[in-house]
Amino acid sequence: MKTKRLLSLDIMRGMTIVCMIIVNNGGGPQSYRHLGHSAWNGITVCDLVFPFFLFIMGVTTYISLAKTGFAPSSVSLRKIFRRTVLIMLIGWAIHWFANVCYGMGWLDFGHLRLTGVLTRIALCYGVVSLMALFMSRRAMGVTAAALLTVYGAVLLLFNGYENDLSNVNAVVDRFLLSEGFLYTKRPVDPEGILGTIPAIAHTVIGFCCGALLMRKESLEVRLLKLFVVAALLLVGGFILSGILPENKRIWSPSYVLITCGMAAALLAAISYFTDVKGYRKGMAFFESFGVNPLFLYVLGDIAGIILGATHARQVIYDWILGWSVVPELASAIYAVSLMLVCGLVALPLYRRRIYIKI
Repeated sequence: MKTKRLLSLDIMRGMTIVCMIIVNNGGGPQSYRHLGHSAWNGITVCDLVFPFFLFIMGVTTYISLAKTGFAPSSVSLRKIFRRTVLIMLIGWAIHWFANVCYGMGWLDFGHLRLTGVLTRIALCYGVVSLMALFMSRRAMGVTAAALLTVYGAVLLLFNGYENDLSNVNAVVDRFLLSEGFLYTKRPVDPEGILGTIPAIAHTVIGFCCGALLMRKESLEVRLLKLFVVAALLLVGGFILSGILPENKRIWSPSYVLITCGMAAALLAAISYFTDVKGYRKGMAFFESFGVNPLFLYVLGDIAGIILGATHARQVIYDWILGWSVVPELASAIYAVSLMLVCGLVALPLYRRRIYIKI
């Protein structure tokens, strides 16, 4: 099954990677409010980055598997398994590298964070890909709805909105893993085990939107339908937030619907201007990040760890602060500068059509 590549997918994916690098690499202790995650309930701009990536991953998973007609074969299963394990191992290797750089032993695996962004990406990709091979689109949609419903009920019944160790997410994480394998800066791990369940549903929504985008209709009609889906998700999410407030750290059901709605609307808007109207000026920068997303995300993480461990980050931040009277601005300038350095790698790869697949 041949599918036409949509430039908008690479652009939006690139935007999310650019934002990921920026929000992960503040130079100082103070950042602009929207460059930090919400303290608990609520959504900041920073809280949109990861869910947008999972949504786009769902869309591209549909497009990728559609090329083989969603046929479960030994080749496709090996590819899914290999990619899932590889992404997970890379995530763990980054945590190990950070531990070593900050003074822990080379063989100290007792403080290796097993949860994290790449772990969640790997699990969502692997589970949704297998669902796509063995379930109908309708069954996937029903399953996603069921997952969000059950998870929402669990949050309400078992302290899911308490920002302490009594939270069901924290309880499950500490029951299944020792504390050394978890994020411990706050009571609730933002990429914990239980929260991966709604994240899988989140990715399924992206997958279903990918199915809508690939229908045999004019692109304008498909984008109009995507806008309608986005509106329905947003309305449903805001209504649900009256019972289950939007919360990134526990990946609440309302957070899933609202961020998926925003992601669908943004994708439809970008696609209209780039794929329909052909307005592509200035988009090559984001596209360059979008064609090598995970490689550049990892590059940004590794660069940030090295700069922090060698105290170069502090030196650079202090220098920027010397001519910027606002600490938040100095922190933002540092983060944007690191992202632009990654861009010096992204653009040559893009121009030479070198795609590093993970």
